[in-house]
Amino acid sequence: MASESILMTNPHDEYQYLRLIQSILTTGEEVDGRNGTTLIQFGTQMRYNLEDNTLPLLTTKQLAWKTCLKELLWFISGNTDNKVLKAKKVHIWDANGSKSFLEMRGLSYEEDDLGPVYGHQWRHYNAPYVDCHTDYSNTGVDQLSNIISMLKDPVERYSRRIILNAWNPCQIEEMALPPCHVFVQFNVNKQDELSCILYQRSGDVGLGVPFNIASYSFLTHLLAHHCGLKAKEFIHFIGNTHIYANHVHALQTQVDGTREPRPFPSLRFKRKCDSIDDYVFDDFIVEGYQHHGKIAMEMSA
Repeated sequence: MASESILMTNPHDEYQYLRLIQSILTTGEEVDGRNGTTLIQFGTQMRYNLEDNTLPLLTTKQLAWKTCLKELLWFISGNTDNKVLKAKKVHIWDANGSKSFLEMRGLSYEEDDLGPVYGHQWRHYNAPYVDCHTDYSNTGVDQLSNIISMLKDPVERYSRRIILNAWNPCQIEEMALPPCHVFVQFNVNKQDELSCILYQRSGDVGLGVPFNIASYSFLTHLLAHHCGLKAKEFIHFIGNTHIYANHVHALQTQVDGTREPRPFPSLRFKRKCDSIDDYVFDDFIVEGYQHHGKIAMEMSA
């Protein structure tokens, strides 16, 4: 593994993630859970600088940031149909959208209907869920629109109540998968800089966490751009922080000292839209992403 002194003293933000891997591999508690054996730490934190358009895409392996961004835009749209993602060649929800998995969850939806997951809660919180084809316009609570309204207001932007909540106990059993990244709070300082805190109840360190860092950094940059602010920081709290047993070897490769982090890329936008719903993939321009090679890991359902 990489020497402890380098992991502890190097200022590059990515070393937080590498230290997390090493800490769990060294001291994590082994637990047999719903989908296999994991090494666990409970309660971890990382902070990523977003200033000067910095986008923290991990560089010690190739991150599929395009897939991540397409999923984020799907959340923002309020959609819950996995067929929409499949059409964009995004397959991260396929296992959870299979008919066999839905039936195991006791759900009678058609295949690829994921129930009232993230997008539904972000844009139509607690609206009665029928299926992924129903028009939910003007139903439930549009949390994202409320956040944008507050961020654009010269007084409300400093509120301590700028919250995005995906954990809805009333609809958990209707979801193909209960949300992992559950609670988000935004904060604007007196320099009109926007920071984001994510609390994640469950974090798959090998595959999920790098995506979560990227996704909520993209979201923070987008909201800052859309609301006339500057992105400052993404702060990531994780409850059950775990490494799957079948990811151990791959992650050891990532922290063995042969993959030194490279400078994070930057993000700029092609245009500023009137509505958050009008942004498309091509509006996001990621520049200077230099990374090491892919590290293959199997995704757990």
